[in-house]
Amino acid sequence: MIYWNSLSDFLQMGGHGLYVWGSFAVTALIFAIEISQIRRQRRLVRSSVQGESHAAEKN
Repeated sequence: MIYWNSLSDFLQMGGHGLYVWGSFAVTALIFAIEISQIRRQRRLVRSSVQGESHAAEKN
């Protein structure tokens, strides 16, 4: 098991901190973008389906 003497040692990750934390940041950003795009697409599909059902009711 790995033990760090301080928070600074933990954040530096033995000299690889920039890569490690940068990878986490990029992954979190990609997840956030993916979730927002899924929500946007869901809203578009719902509004499209509702529009089609209202059009069908009028006919």
